[in-house]
Amino acid sequence: MNDFESSTLRYNEAGLLPVIAQDESTLEVLMLAWMNKEAIERTLETGKVTYWSRSRNEFWVKGETSGNTQDLVELRFDCDRDALLVIVKQKGAACHTLRKSCFFTSVVDGFELEIMAPID
Repeated sequence: MNDFESSTLRYNEAGLLPVIAQDESTLEVLMLAWMNKEAIERTLETGKVTYWSRSRNEFWVKGETSGNTQDLVELRFDCDRDALLVIVKQKGAACHTLRKSCFFTSVVDGFELEIMAPID
């Protein structure tokens, strides 16, 4: 029996929640995206991580066009129920810049430093 109801989460005024994607094997933070109630439900039903694109105003299944997919391992929500963590099996790059993670720039001594190259 399931008792999780996505409607009990605390969405922002646009009906969205921020979602952090984390690699199941490395625990690396891969990206930040957004989900609405239907994206959460689609993700749980299919096992394919589905986000809501704010710029395109449509759903997108991660890797549907690039082949760099995210299979859902676990979905968690935080103590305030207003943010999500998806633990995923990442195939290929998570970032549209073809890097493993979207977090590839660090600030060191006040300077930006690129710490990750694109995947070959």
